[in-house]
Amino acid sequence: MKQVVEIYSDGACRGNPGIGGWGVLIRYGDAEKKLYGGEFTTTNNRMELKAVIEGLSALTKPCKVKITTDSKYVMTGATEWLENWKKRSWKTAGKKQVLNVDLWMQLDQLINQHELEWSWVKGHSGHIENEMADQLANKGIDELI
Repeated sequence: MKQVVEIYSDGACRGNPGIGGWGVLIRYGDAEKKLYGGEFTTTNNRMELKAVIEGLSALTKPCKVKITTDSKYVMTGATEWLENWKKRSWKTAGKKQVLNVDLWMQLDQLINQHELEWSWVKGHSGHIENEMADQLANKGIDELI
């Protein structure tokens, strides 16, 4: 039976594009792991994607994973748009290159290694774990500057 792991992810950007950070809280039972990082020139959407990628990359074996994010872009992209993008060679329905394709390709590989359940929460609404992921994302920025 696969382990159930909870991943809470968030991205932040000061300026868009601007300096950005990502944060992840991973929880398995009573154990918690916090991850964060940042980039000097990026966008909020890239940091939201990076947070999920880093969270999934931290897992050492296939798991049942519940991902909670405040990014509809990431959740909808992963659950609705991704398959069609791949069928169209990473082009949108309008035949344009998918934005952040490098990160979407990474996420696609990670998604296929795990059994995922996605959950969306409104950002800055008092959801404790989402607020913690937001603090980690901002720590990622703060440590760069």
